[in-house]
Amino acid sequence: MMRGEVGLLADLGVLAIPFAAHEHEAVFTVAESDAVHAAMPGAHTKNLFLKDKGGAFWLVTVPSDARVNLKALPGAIGCKHVSFGKAEDMERLLGISPGSVTPLAAINAVPGSITMVLDEVLAVAETVNVHPLRNTATFGLPGATILDLLRHWGHQPLVAAIPVQEES
Repeated sequence: MMRGEVGLLADLGVLAIPFAAHEHEAVFTVAESDAVHAAMPGAHTKNLFLKDKGGAFWLVTVPSDARVNLKALPGAIGCKHVSFGKAEDMERLLGISPGSVTPLAAINAVPGSITMVLDEVLAVAETVNVHPLRNTATFGLPGATILDLLRHWGHQPLVAAIPVQEES
């Protein structure tokens, strides 16, 4: 059952989780996000929706400026070769479309249907900025709180040191 943003707001209320909400114009790229995010304190994110060779799905959330090393990533998260997942799988599993990807979409995902991964830097960040299932708003909340929410929704999030490409 897709609970969506209404469910998300309800859970934030029930769990008494404070967060900063920022409404803004739609953003589709990290570059567009950077312009909007300049005024927002905290860590900004990008999300990789991936499928591994075994057919399992992964959502990996990393700092927005990280250039993830996709060859080294499987070793860091415990899977075999990964490729980018299809938009229709994202829609089916998470109830969101590309451009609105967020770890908070786990509220819509059946536990066990996708593994949520948070970069270790974000896991301990005081403020992590993520979309509330749409790309016209950003919520800022602690990394530890994002992990708590994922667990609340029945997921077992993975915190990992996500490998990045060396700057050339």
